Amino acid sequence: MTRPDELESESTIRIPTDRLTLASITPAVASDLSLSGDGGYQWAGAAPADGTRVGAGMMVKQYEEGTFHPEWTMYVLVRREDDLAVGAMGFHGVPDEAGRVEIGYDLVESARGHGYATEALRTLAAWALAQDGVRTVTAVIDHDNTPSQGVVTRAGFTRVGEDEAKGEYVYELREGRKTSEA
Repeated sequence: MTRPDELESESTIRIPTDRLTLASITPAVASDLSLSGDGGYQWAGAAPADGTRVGAGMMVKQYEEGTFHPEWTMYVLVRREDDLAVGAMGFHGVPDEAGRVEIGYDLVESARGHGYATEALRTLAAWALAQDGVRTVTAVIDHDNTPSQGVVTRAGFTRVGEDEAKGEYVYELREGRKTSEA
């Protein structure tokens, strides 16, 4: 197995939470994850979730198109107690002209229901809103994904719209609004 430090660069961003470390990934790690690799991490549940692989593929595409920005990438969620990766969370791209940035996430099945996604989302959304020019963090959630709707609500996001044709709700967390602590 390749170690994460063999795939990471010195510019890797690490953001701590109470129980996790959010570790930004490089294009090399994203490529490995998108091609069914482990990205150099040991995963709870043996492998990353499908959404993690899809997100990594999005990042590889951004890199190939020259639109990759290291801070607006995917972050692997590493549980501190055992150093196992439990999921990933990241941005779909850089903030737009209006200061909006979209975030997405996925956890391995064994890590769901323990509050990791809410903890990471609070932290990464707060980090994003602290960056120059960012005014809104958005999340798009499928109608039938009730657990994810709970995650964004507990993290302080508000449902602001719906795309009935796609079966999705749009949630936002705006500048000046604190992420929920409870």
